[in-house]
Amino acid sequence: MSSASTARRLGLKALRRLSASQPFQRAGAKRRLERFLYVASKESVGVASRLATGRPPARQRQAATQELFDLTPTEEQQLLQGAVREVAERVVRPAAKEADEGLAVPEAVRAQIAELGLVSLGLPAELGGAVAERSSVTAVLAYEALAWGDLGIAAAELGSAAFCTALSLWGDGDQQAAYLPPFATEQPPVGAVALAENRPLDNPFWPRTRARRWGEGWLLEGEKGLVIRGAEAAVALISARTERGPALFIVELGSRGVGVEPQPAMGLRPAATARLRLDRVAVPAEALLAGGDPKVFAEAVARSRLAWVALAVGCCQAVLDYVIPYVKERKAFGEPIANRQAVAFMVANIAIELEGMRLLCLRGASRADQGMEFVREAALARAFAARRASAIGSDGVQLLGGHGYVKEHPVERWYRDLRAIGAVEGGLLV
Repeated sequence: MSSASTARRLGLKALRRLSASQPFQRAGAKRRLERFLYVASKESVGVASRLATGRPPARQRQAATQELFDLTPTEEQQLLQGAVREVAERVVRPAAKEADEGLAVPEAVRAQIAELGLVSLGLPAELGGAVAERSSVTAVLAYEALAWGDLGIAAAELGSAAFCTALSLWGDGDQQAAYLPPFATEQPPVGAVALAENRPLDNPFWPRTRARRWGEGWLLEGEKGLVIRGAEAAVALISARTERGPALFIVELGSRGVGVEPQPAMGLRPAATARLRLDRVAVPAEALLAGGDPKVFAEAVARSRLAWVALAVGCCQAVLDYVIPYVKERKAFGEPIANRQAVAFMVANIAIELEGMRLLCLRGASRADQGMEFVREAALARAFAARRASAIGSDGVQLLGGHGYVKEHPVERWYRDLRAIGAVEGGLLV
């Protein structure tokens, strides 16, 4: 890392320590400094881009695989999943209602999730990452555990991890040096991955956002929808159609021609979804990821689908864990409603479909870790989850009867969030 970049990081760290001091807080300047730190973190993305030097890319090494097909988590994966689940239960679940109503994740919750280091799961060690080996299965297990607490909060907090994962997997050395180091700091900027168009019947492999040659660079025109934390993001990976097909471009969202506006949705409300308008946005040739390789784009879509299925599995597990004690305790006509065959079969079907969804997701992630083709497996997992995840959410509401329709119980929120699984593309990667 260059001396200028190092100095900038040390300066920001010193200012953060100053903001935490009691005299500074009593002086009433804490909020102004927090705003400065946020802007400085966003600006560091653009500043770093001028420091690129043609270095080779850093990559995490491939996780070791076994000859036998075995999806039993390793000891390290179990420890990580347990740590995430503990935070999901203790911190995320109690804050979910407030986050849903406020259209944002509370800062205290965000800070405790950040301590888990999920953003750095995809960062190479040379760029500040904490994990030496690349493992999609590990990411799937962690994402599932976090979504058990709340799917909307999980989506909000994993968007930056998706940006880091994409550049770690496919970015060249200059792109990584320009954009990834700030994400390893104590207060990283927000990154996004925008694949979905702001139109009905969207096909990620045929984006209506266009990229055409303009001098030595590109001009982007189009509109993206449901971008996770789009109004806060400093930089985004945006899909656009070139003469070769769909491709991914790195776009700094402070650039001329980029318009951002909130786009609240039925679910995923803590994710603060937004609409991005691209009006003749000029980007340099170096903004094109992986040279526009169609195989890279297909893999990005597949990894995104697996990530959303992992969140669906976590949320569906939350539904199952909630309805089982409810139907055992809720009495009608002098006995628990769990004794009714229709109720028992509905709960059993939730468990069966949940396990099928989990296995499809882990199978795709496992194939990705082994370097095998997994686009088909990701598509199958997503198709199954798109159909059955929302049905599980609906069954959860149904099993609670009138209680399922009111906000006193969380199943109505889970149902709204699970509807997103079949509607959203992009935003997350494993």
